[in-house]
Parts: sequence; C-alpha cells; structure tokens
Amino acid sequence: MSIVSLILLLLLASMMFFGILSYSLGRKKTTNPKLTGMLGAVLGLFPLLGVIFLIVLVLKADITVPSTYQG
Repeated sequence: MSIVSLILLLLLASMMFFGILSYSLGRKKTTNPKLTGMLGAVLGLFPLLGVIFLIVLVLKADITVPSTYQG
C-alpha cells in the first residue's frame, strides 16, 4: 500500500467519522440534520475544523419541538 492511498484512506475515514457524528448531533440540535452531516463530512477533510465544528454542536442548545394539542 502506497503512502498516497494510505492518506486517502485516512481522509475518507475522517470524513465518515465526522459526518456520522455531525448528523447524529444535528438530529437533536438543528432543524436540518442532513446539511449538518454533510458540513461535518466536508470539515472532516481538515480534522481540526471537524473537531471545532463538533464542539460547537455539543455546546449548542437542543431544539424544542412545540407540542400540538389535539383536544
């Protein structure tokens, strides 16, 4: 395995890791979790930015879904 393929494999794994974590956090914290997951995957190319993005998501307050009264 060449060094280039190893680097590409690590970048792909990083993108998947940050994308999945961003999506799962985005489901609770944002109204558009797919976009949050895609942004996390793109920022996974630069792991430091991915970590910062995850920290921001963790510190963000959960969204509240208004309950509809059907009485």
